[in-house]
Amino acid sequence: MNEELHADRKHKDTVFWMLYSDKRAILELYNALNGTDHQNPYDLTITTLKNAVYLAMKNDVSFLLDAGMTLYEHQSTWNPNMPLRDLFYIARLMEKSVNKKSLYQSERIRSPAPHFVVFYNGKEKMPEDTTIKLSDAFIQKEEKPALENSD
Repeated sequence: MNEELHADRKHKDTVFWMLYSDKRAILELYNALNGTDHQNPYDLTITTLKNAVYLAMKNDVSFLLDAGMTLYEHQSTWNPNMPLRDLFYIARLMEKSVNKKSLYQSERIRSPAPHFVVFYNGKEKMPEDTTIKLSDAFIQKEEKPALENSD
């Protein structure tokens, strides 16, 4: 019998999460991607969403470092909806970090800048470095989408 074997996607996600659930491993990956040389893993705060708390919404790895909130996702199948998923993830993470009463005060709430990286290792050929924008999915194309424009 000539049977084709398929990798279990959930298993692959679990392996990625297990590899990068340790602060030292996350810091090593962060340094490699950003050309930095952080040494102290205690400067990093893990903020990964867990499935049970957020009603089937979980991300692979997220953390705070250098006044930024970084989200790493691993995908074994190409997913053009990652910008929308990342928007949901970052909204949940920001919501967790803010006292809701403070949203109505007159002082600005300071928040970490979000950074998103998706690691893809699927069979569909993709360029090594690809940027997908949330606005790519907008029904009505806009020259300067408000969510991506600083003007």
